[in-house]
Amino acid sequence: MTEVDERAGVTVGRAARALGVTVRTLHHWDEIGLASPSHRTAAGYRGYTETDLERLRRIVAYRDSGLGLDAIREVLDDATAQIRDTLRAQRAQLAERIEELQRLDGRLERMTQAHERGILLSDDEQTETFGPDWDAARAREARAMWGGSLQWAQFAERSASRSREEWRALSQAMSTLQRDLGDALAHGVEPGSPEADALVERHREIFSNFFPLSREMQVCLGRMFESDPGFAAHYDGIRPGLASWFRRIIDASARANGIDPDAAVWR
Repeated sequence: MTEVDERAGVTVGRAARALGVTVRTLHHWDEIGLASPSHRTAAGYRGYTETDLERLRRIVAYRDSGLGLDAIREVLDDATAQIRDTLRAQRAQLAERIEELQRLDGRLERMTQAHERGILLSDDEQTETFGPDWDAARAREARAMWGGSLQWAQFAERSASRSREEWRALSQAMSTLQRDLGDALAHGVEPGSPEADALVERHREIFSNFFPLSREMQVCLGRMFESDPGFAAHYDGIRPGLASWFRRIIDASARANGIDPDAAVWR
């Protein structure tokens, strides 16, 4: 509480300290006519009377409850205003805001987990979604390899909002493509042919669901599919020789688009 000298009132500085607000705030409230010092000394200095301070205390109380200044003015100045209705309306708005913040918190939590884990499915869910040959442990190792890259961030951003059903659809699209690759090899489709180029383009389109895949990056993937024992075994298990053939059709498509596969880098 502030002791008021009725001869001079309370200065704006003392009033601000007593109320826990800034002098600038009190000046603003004065400028908009919400709360003004009503006492004036013979020397022309203005001060807050006890009545003024009580109004300020009420303003601070309602402001701290979340009411805007226009609503506070109505509560204090309109004799017909139903304070309970105003406060109930404020609580309803606050409840909506709380729900919105909870939804935001949930999205942030999923985004955080996606950056940490990549795929937001348990090991069992991954096996059920991607098939018995899926290695969840190897999927977890991906963060150690790519965790600091732009592509990992893009992958995580997509993963955070992807449902299990969407993962299943994406897995099925990739599995269908790999079977079609094996069939094309079996039927003697040549690298650089329209059919081979169409398969390469399908692969780039499907893979871009993980992160944007440039043609140069696709060439780098083709090399990895052929040289990495795990990937090579996977593709050659679909059709013997598929890993090397897949790399060759990717290289041929890259050349047709003005890219030298031997000079391609991850960009």
